Amino acid sequence: MRLLKQMIHQSITSMKGNILERKAARGIILKENKILLLYTHRYNDYSFPGGGLEADEDLIAGLRRELKEETGAKNIEVIQEYGYIDEYRPHYKPDFDLIHMLSYFYICRIDDEFDDAQLEDYEQSNGMGSVWIDIHKAISHNRNVIDSQESSMGLSIERETFVLEHIAKELL
Repeated sequence: MRLLKQMIHQSITSMKGNILERKAARGIILKENKILLLYTHRYNDYSFPGGGLEADEDLIAGLRRELKEETGAKNIEVIQEYGYIDEYRPHYKPDFDLIHMLSYFYICRIDDEFDDAQLEDYEQSNGMGSVWIDIHKAISHNRNVIDSQESSMGLSIERETFVLEHIAKELL
């Protein structure tokens, strides 16, 4: 799979220490100029459905599980690999200095009908929900959040916005 970008968070001054390795699979689901994303009220941002893999979980199996849980998607067809982001950022748990996140993006197709999402408690309390949105509106929204440096801004918004912009240039 092709590397889309390596991202090192601006606060990182050393790549040494105890590093948590994490893999995630994320879905790109398009319908004309609209894309299926997650909006999270707490962070006021749009992100791709998908997430971290369980220990020894296959990327595609993890992607299907996450899409079903977060959006209620049915009959998930993984069409092709899109690319991955290699990311280092600070970690909030005291056992680790950094997290090394590899986010793998896949182009997918799903049914028009959805089941109910099975969000985790923290996702529900953060106000997460899936939405179909014009990709350019999602990019503009996320860029405004980044530019204004909202206090609620999460660390993943740079990654998500970069990939949205990449998709808009290549796939639309």
